[in-house]
Amino acid sequence: MGGRSRFSLHVAVPTLLLLQLLVAPPSRVAVVVASDPPYTCGAGAPPNIPFCDKTLHVDRRADDLVSRMTVEEKISQLGDESPAIARLGVPAYKWWSEALHGVANAGRGIHLDGPLRAATSFPQVILTGASFNPHLWYRIGQSSAWRRGPCTTMGRPRGSPSGPPTSTSSGTPGGAGARRPPGEDPTVTGKYAAVFVRGVQGYAAAGAVNSTDLEASACCKHFTAYDLENWKGVTRYVFDAKVTAQDLADTYNPPFKSCVEDGHASGIMCSYNRVNGVPTCADYNLLSKTARKNWGFYGYITSDCDAVAIIHDAQGYAKTAEDAVADVLKAGMDVNCGSYVQQHAASALQQGKITEQDINRALHNLFTVRMRLGLFNGNPKNNKYGNIGPDQVCTPEHQNLALEAALDGIVLLKNDGNALPLSKPKLSSLAVIGHNADNATTLLGNYFGPPCKSVTPLQVLQGYVKDTKFVAGCDSAACTVSSIPEAVQLASSADTVVLFMGLDQNQEREEVDRLDLTLPGMQQSLITSVANAAKKPVILVLLCGGPVDVSFAKTNPKIGAILWAGYPGEAGGIAIAQVLFGEHNPGGRLPVTWYPQDFTRVPMTDMRMRADPATGYPGRTYRFYRGPTVYPFGYGLSYTKYSHRFVTKGTKPPAMSSIAGLKALEPAAAASGTVSYDVEEIGSETCDRLKFPALVRVQNHGPMDGRHPVLLFLRWPNATDGSGRPASQLIGFESVHLKAMQTAHVEFEVSPCKHFSRARGDGKKVIDQGSHFMMVGEDEFEMSFMA
Repeated sequence: MGGRSRFSLHVAVPTLLLLQLLVAPPSRVAVVVASDPPYTCGAGAPPNIPFCDKTLHVDRRADDLVSRMTVEEKISQLGDESPAIARLGVPAYKWWSEALHGVANAGRGIHLDGPLRAATSFPQVILTGASFNPHLWYRIGQSSAWRRGPCTTMGRPRGSPSGPPTSTSSGTPGGAGARRPPGEDPTVTGKYAAVFVRGVQGYAAAGAVNSTDLEASACCKHFTAYDLENWKGVTRYVFDAKVTAQDLADTYNPPFKSCVEDGHASGIMCSYNRVNGVPTCADYNLLSKTARKNWGFYGYITSDCDAVAIIHDAQGYAKTAEDAVADVLKAGMDVNCGSYVQQHAASALQQGKITEQDINRALHNLFTVRMRLGLFNGNPKNNKYGNIGPDQVCTPEHQNLALEAALDGIVLLKNDGNALPLSKPKLSSLAVIGHNADNATTLLGNYFGPPCKSVTPLQVLQGYVKDTKFVAGCDSAACTVSSIPEAVQLASSADTVVLFMGLDQNQEREEVDRLDLTLPGMQQSLITSVANAAKKPVILVLLCGGPVDVSFAKTNPKIGAILWAGYPGEAGGIAIAQVLFGEHNPGGRLPVTWYPQDFTRVPMTDMRMRADPATGYPGRTYRFYRGPTVYPFGYGLSYTKYSHRFVTKGTKPPAMSSIAGLKALEPAAAASGTVSYDVEEIGSETCDRLKFPALVRVQNHGPMDGRHPVLLFLRWPNATDGSGRPASQLIGFESVHLKAMQTAHVEFEVSPCKHFSRARGDGKKVIDQGSHFMMVGEDEFEMSFMA
């Protein structure tokens, strides 16, 4: 539902303040609260109550608690606003809060309008993804979790704050959701989801997870194939995504698989849309078989807000409300964001469409998560994370992290004639033009909370150049009203001109998909007019989430440089200025393909990834798209030069003896002329033995220090043979900081079973016999795979 359709990560603070001490018979448990938030299983609780016994596994504790509830009490817990069960000492709980890129003022769980009124606002995720820096992503996740404690106690707590990674890989350039995931590549999105979740939940960045305890509970969304909001009257509520098994296997589902298997996420949110006719929240194969059985998911599954209602009301998939409730509970969904299940579960039970066991299964998953958060361990102040105070919010450390994230994500798209960096000593006057130059809210994107500080690019630049003058040029991003003559006059009188153009939430908000990839309204006319009037080539800064076709600026010699700054968060104004004046060397790389305007002829409802030359369908994302680009995936310039090459002695492909005798698939099951091996038949033990290191030498040739993403790709020699192989595929990435003239070695672990395999038409993963080429920069390394 509109503004209430995002749902996410959950933290250990319940919502209802209970002021009495319950002296209970053995079937009851005391809640002890004075002026603190409520908790259960505290002092005064009767002994030998299993669900209060911290020595027992949470599964047993949850089963014990559920067994003590009446049917009415059980049904009351199936919505995101779960009321208290006073006789058992169970406080009320609200499941929905947001922390996509910092704790947000969204959802019912938390509102920053109490004594604590601000929290660090990081860049919108699409810009953070441009850093290709997993360590940065992990630290942002950690920060979001650490700030949740004081926010819930000082910011008017109502439930549990959230920090969800959006695990959908965006392949639609005009989609409103294009700014929420970290990019179009499933490897990037999966890695981001995994490390962000680990940071949020209190786990180490890598390695085994040996505890069920949660600092906070992260929820990955929107499961699955969710890439449309509202396109030409087709809304996300009724859209039926037709997706092949092949595309599900290698594009849409892998980020969620990584979120679960590598990140150990404790929550998943099913999406509004249907996939191949079945609503995702009612899809047993998706929720129970794929997520829980195949991936080993351990946690709760929630609907998007009101997604259960639309299964009946909008989609007509369920004939009655009771059928909708039965469909989702039997599929494996546990909690409904909304009250629909709470309203109709009793009648569904009476009609025999669900059983009490269906409800018990859902409640087991819900209460195990609350117990893993420490909510049934007595006073939460005694828990591992119970002493996080308000002094942990808006700390210099977290604000510096927000600045670091913005700096590392900004992408330099053009820099003709070394137009950048600017030199303060040589700059006597500066013209700042554009609607996005003096709007602090635009920097935050969406799903944000009040930031710790608010400073616009204009305000920062005024501190760099004393004689800085400003003209908005456009009334808004829509630019239906412009003041081009005024902007031209200012541009002609200044030493240097910087334009701040692009989009805002009117073009990229939820429930809106863009039908046009060019800059809105009169923006292009304004930019061109200003560039023609300026004394020297101008600088263009673009604030937007999704790509824009700025071909006119790319080819215009009077536009010297182009920066893409996404929605850079609370520190975005400072970060942009530091890049413009050379205090930071830009190292971001585009995490999405920037398509030309002509791409809008492709229906957003067409979910196919692979190109179809017979019909002229160009495909989606760098992996499959066959057509011209404005800027390609992974593109980005720097103020310095880097080189890459494989170190032969450090790159050691495995011996093929471990797969000697492996039977190839029957030719009929393989692509024409291709001999392939089934990854499942190779087996996990052999796949582990096949892993090998790939060592890359990276050198910064100067003249500036810089952070540099090293991107490792794989390409196949026959990507157009009808097998459906990608043209290339990112298989690894690492961000390194190099001083001028410094050399470093970066080692990647390469797994042929994971990285060399492709999805067949039926979704099965196979490895083709023959050559596979790893690429980094301009260098290649060939490896032959043959049993």
